[in-house]
Amino acid sequence: MREKIIDIREIRELAKKFSPEEMEECIELHLKKEKHECPLTGTDDHIINELAKAEFVRKLVDKGALPLDAVRQLAERIRRFQESEKN
Repeated sequence: MREKIIDIREIRELAKKFSPEEMEECIELHLKKEKHECPLTGTDDHIINELAKAEFVRKLVDKGALPLDAVRQLAERIRRFQESEKN
């Protein structure tokens, strides 16, 4: 299985620019194939995954985490998931 590369810069920018609610709305609109304000291109999977990751980071930042720590927590969560998929 090919591991996907996380675009931290893109996730960080989305987390700065949009609230969790706005990102959730972008996800919902994208699933309905409607226009939304979140500036992402790529496959549907890529867009939804990046928005979900950015939403996770933004929620942690809104709770008081430093942006770098929030991104680290995201990366750790992804690593744990990937490891569980290998086993």
